[in-house]
Amino acid sequence: MWKFIVKRVLMSIVILFFVALIIYSLMRAMPTSYIESVARERASLPGAKSYTEWLAQLKGIYHMDTGVIQGFFGWIGDVITNGDFGDSWAFNVPVLQKFRDVIWDSFALGFASLVLELVIAIPLGILAARKQYSATDYTVTVIALIGISLPSFFFATILKMIFSVNLGWFDLYGKVGRFHDQLSSFGQTLDVIKHYILPVTVLTIQSIGFLMRYTRTNMLEVLNSDYIRTARAKGLSERVVINKHAFRNTLIPIVTIVGGTLPGLFSGAMITETLFQIPGIGYTSYLALTKGDIPFSMFYMLFLAALTLAGTLISDILYAVVDPRVRVN
Repeated sequence: MWKFIVKRVLMSIVILFFVALIIYSLMRAMPTSYIESVARERASLPGAKSYTEWLAQLKGIYHMDTGVIQGFFGWIGDVITNGDFGDSWAFNVPVLQKFRDVIWDSFALGFASLVLELVIAIPLGILAARKQYSATDYTVTVIALIGISLPSFFFATILKMIFSVNLGWFDLYGKVGRFHDQLSSFGQTLDVIKHYILPVTVLTIQSIGFLMRYTRTNMLEVLNSDYIRTARAKGLSERVVINKHAFRNTLIPIVTIVGGTLPGLFSGAMITETLFQIPGIGYTSYLALTKGDIPFSMFYMLFLAALTLAGTLISDILYAVVDPRVRVN
């Protein structure tokens, strides 16, 4: 088992290295007007160095005064040895400091939507399988298809129109209300939760569709197995057959899917966070991209690649735990 895990980890490191090279190369292919604009802005400050000096200094800091390969190894060397991704141009703080400031808002949104997804999707998927081709099954299928196909920006706009504009229950934007500082600690917590309701709803509706369909498909496969027919032939009640025999085996493939989504708790939801202006990693990365913040953008893309590889690694390990044949192969 350990040999299998070490092999997967080493493969992930190699893949991440080449992904980082691609990201750096793409950023180097972008126009250098971003660096020039920053140099021009700093040179205009009172007592500042000249534009030429600032331009040379900034190119040296971000290893853009050499070739792509040399610059990449200089950049990745700073990342590995010092954990230094540079300073954010848009926010004027170190990239990692800005990341630490915004990541927990994204985690809160992702965690709340994941819990609701599990609580809603798995029971509905099992219910649809138990009542195959019934009105319940068709209703669950329609809900799943809506969740899968409904664009987040469209659904978020509808929710904001109904609950913010027409009913006035929630604010249109932001993490806190205008009177947040005047509230007690408990009131401030409730204020944040209130502002999270609509974005969490959007993320949950978007994510439950796939898991409901996946749960239904696996439950139908299990219910048609020989050992389930044997359990029913022995006279066991339907509740015991479903809860004790079928449900446990249905969860095995579901656990691997859910395990692979756990790193996504930290990736943020760029569209949803931007629409509701929740200051998470998704909205922050959007601002960084629109402002030409190359250091933060490079970090964010590398961070997403690392999360994707971590999710794949977790899925591989869970598959190996569930099915020993994977380790042998």
